Amino acid sequence: MSTVTEPAAELLARGLAARREASARLYETEARRIAELCHAVAERCARGGRLLACACSPVGGSDARHVAVEFVHPVIVGKRALPAIALLGDATRLAADVGLVAREQDVVLAFGERDDAPALAAALESARARGSLTVAFAPLGADWVIEPPSLDPYVRQELVETTYHIVWELCHVFFEHRGLLAGRTERRGHDAGASSFLYPFLSESETDLEAVLADVRSSVVMKAAETEALREQTVSEGAEELAAAAVALRQVFGRGGTLLALGNGGSATDAMDIVADLTRPLPSGAGQARRALDLAADPSIVTAIANDIGPQAVFARQVIAYGGAGDALIAFSTSGDSRSVIDALIEARKRGLVTIALVGYDGGRVAAERLADHLIISRSQHIPRIQEAQATASHLLRELVELAPQ
Repeated sequence: MSTVTEPAAELLARGLAARREASARLYETEARRIAELCHAVAERCARGGRLLACACSPVGGSDARHVAVEFVHPVIVGKRALPAIALLGDATRLAADVGLVAREQDVVLAFGERDDAPALAAALESARARGSLTVAFAPLGADWVIEPPSLDPYVRQELVETTYHIVWELCHVFFEHRGLLAGRTERRGHDAGASSFLYPFLSESETDLEAVLADVRSSVVMKAAETEALREQTVSEGAEELAAAAVALRQVFGRGGTLLALGNGGSATDAMDIVADLTRPLPSGAGQARRALDLAADPSIVTAIANDIGPQAVFARQVIAYGGAGDALIAFSTSGDSRSVIDALIEARKRGLVTIALVGYDGGRVAAERLADHLIISRSQHIPRIQEAQATASHLLRELVELAPQ
C-alpha cells in the first residue's frame, strides 16, 4: 500500500502537470529560435568567443556555474570543450564586472530571479556595448530572449536548464558543418556517424542552412520530449521515496539539524541549488528557511582535501567535520558510481545522518549496495536529461518538506 499522503500525491501530480504544460508550450513555440540560437553560439565560438554566464544571487549562480562546467568539461565523448566562465557578483557590481571581462564575439547569458532583473539588465547592456551577443530567459533587453511560460520559479528554472543543455548539445552540430559558420571553410558534406544519437536527423549539405536548422529544431523538440518522459518516470516511480525523504528532512529540521548537500561537476550545481532553495521560504512565501550547507561551495577546502588526501575524500572529510546524528545528507550523482559520493554516503551512515541520493543510469553502486536511506533514480544514460529530471525531483522535495509532519 502506498505511504504517500493525499496532499503529497496531489502536490506531485500538480507539479508534473504544470511542467508538462509549460514544456509543451515553450518548445512548440520556441524550438525554431532555439535552433537559431545554437547556430549563433557556434558562430561566435568559432570566431574565438566565450560564454559568460552571469548572476547575482545563489539561485542564478547555480545555473551560471552549471553552464560553465558543462561547456568547459563536455560529457559527450568527442565533443570539443568550449570556453565558458561563471561571473557571480554583487548586484551593485555585476555590470562593472561583466564590462571588465566581456569582449567582442562573446555570448553573455544572464540568470536570476525577478528581484535580480535591474542588475542583470545593466550587465547585459554592458556586455552588448562591448560587442557581445546577449541571452536572457526573462524580458531584460537581451538580443535573444527565451522565456519559459510559467509563473512558478521552480518550473521556470527547470525549463531554463533544459534549454541551455540543448544549446550546449546542439551547437556542436554546426561545428560539424563548418561551411555553415560565417568565415569557415566549407566541406562537401557531413555524416553524423557515432555522434548521430545527438542529432539523428543530420546528414545534410553544408550549403543548406535552412535544412540543418529544420533538423536541429526537430532535435530540440525530441530532447524536450525525452526530458519530459524522464521527469515523469523519476517522480512517479520515486514518489514514495520523495515523500519519505521529505518526512525525514522535516524531522531533521525540526530537531535543529542541518542538511549537507554534495555532487560533482554539474551535480555540484544541483547541490548549490537545493541549498539556495532550502535556506529561504518557498517562492509562494509558505514555509520557512531551513538549515543547509553546500559541501562543494568552498574551493579552498575542496582543493586542499583533493591535493593532500585525494579527490575521493573531498566530501567524506567534510561529513566528518560538519555532520552528526540528527543531520542529513543529500547526494546528486548522474552515475551512482562516483567514489567521492559513495565515500560520503558511507561516512554519513556511520555517523547517523539521514541519507538521500538522486542518481541516474540504473543507480550504480549507490543503488546496488543501498547506500542511501532514500533513493530516487532517473533511469537514463544521458547526463543532461538525468540532471534535468533531478532538478524537478529536488524542487518537489523542497515543496514536500513543508507538507510533511514534524
